[in-house]
Amino acid sequence: MPSFDEKNAYIEKGDDVFFDDGREVELLHFIHNKPDIDSIRGSPQRVLQAIDEFARTKKYLMNVGQAKGKIVTDLIEEVKPETMVELGGYCGYSCILFGDAVRRSGSSSARYISLERNPEFAAVIMCLVALAGLSDTVKVVVGSSDASINRLHASGELKHIDLMFLDHYKPAYTTDLKLCEQLKLITPGSVLAADNVITPGNPPYLEYVRSSVAEKREAAKQGPVEGDGVDPRFPGRTTQQYAKRLGQAKLEHTAKGNPNLVYESRINHSFEPTGEPDGVEITRCTGEEK
Repeated sequence: MPSFDEKNAYIEKGDDVFFDDGREVELLHFIHNKPDIDSIRGSPQRVLQAIDEFARTKKYLMNVGQAKGKIVTDLIEEVKPETMVELGGYCGYSCILFGDAVRRSGSSSARYISLERNPEFAAVIMCLVALAGLSDTVKVVVGSSDASINRLHASGELKHIDLMFLDHYKPAYTTDLKLCEQLKLITPGSVLAADNVITPGNPPYLEYVRSSVAEKREAAKQGPVEGDGVDPRFPGRTTQQYAKRLGQAKLEHTAKGNPNLVYESRINHSFEPTGEPDGVEITRCTGEEK
């Protein structure tokens, strides 16, 4: 089981904490050294079970977990996305869980694109995706989320997002959503699933997706946020933690978004793997006002 200190660090800092002790690479060795590795190959479910075993018996991992994972897999079954994008892949648990769900529920051309800023984490994801037999469905893109979105759009590889899972740097939830709106990647019919809206919490994002068109239009008159300050509405010491990371994670503040998009948004309450209460905000783009 993860140590008390590890759990407390996760609960206190939220899922943006990084352990920096090589546990993600250690996970690869753990799985590939299992005596039943041949029975794991090609099985997304067996790979997920092995990841869960490592997190339960060796070292804690910041995975989406089974409870919140089911919320999103049920949503995938409903939406049947041709293109699903994940912002923040970590070591591949959500990528394998959701990528497999997309493959099973969508058409043969359905794609799952995981955007991961950390190249080491991305390498782990790619190894585990290949082990799970999902390489034909899942594409892993290394780089900051905003730069990757812009690059994929400019190349024509990403033309529309049917379903997007947000689980990366919390202050980037809103700025990345606005970027996707501006590029017309998010349009009526698109669905968003945002993790960690209770633990550690994301008040700016919830305010944006729950605002009316009139409220968003009024806010847009003030122009984009200037500088790299972190919204003080983030809870407690989380604001200080995010501010320290801004040297490595500059936010895209120039995207104006599309305030005319109409959203219907609600929270699905659940729990973190630590047992802490959390939720996934499900947001549906239902129309566009002129």
